[in-house]
Amino acid sequence: MDDGDELIDERSLSKLKWRCRRGLLENDLFIERFFDRHEAGLTMRHAAALNELMDLGDNDLLDLLLRRKEPQGAMDTSDVREVLEMLRSHPN
Repeated sequence: MDDGDELIDERSLSKLKWRCRRGLLENDLFIERFFDRHEAGLTMRHAAALNELMDLGDNDLLDLLLRRKEPQGAMDTSDVREVLEMLRSHPN
C-alpha cells in the first residue's frame, strides 16, 4: 500500500479541519458536507489535495466548487480532481 493511501490520523484530521475554515459561508457549507460524509475514509493523498485547494482564495475555490472553472496548471492533478469531485458531490 502506498503511504498516500494511509488513512489520516485524528490529530492530522483536526488540523486539516482547522485549515479548511473559510471566509465565505458557501465554501464552508461544501467543506462541512465533505467532512460529514468522507472524514472516516480520508487518506494522506486526500489531505494533501485538500490542502492544495485551501491555498486558493475564497472566490477561486468557490468557482471550482460550483463548476465555473476546473483546476489549472500544477493544481490539475488526479488527486485534486478526486477531492474536488468529493467536495462537489451531493448526498444521494
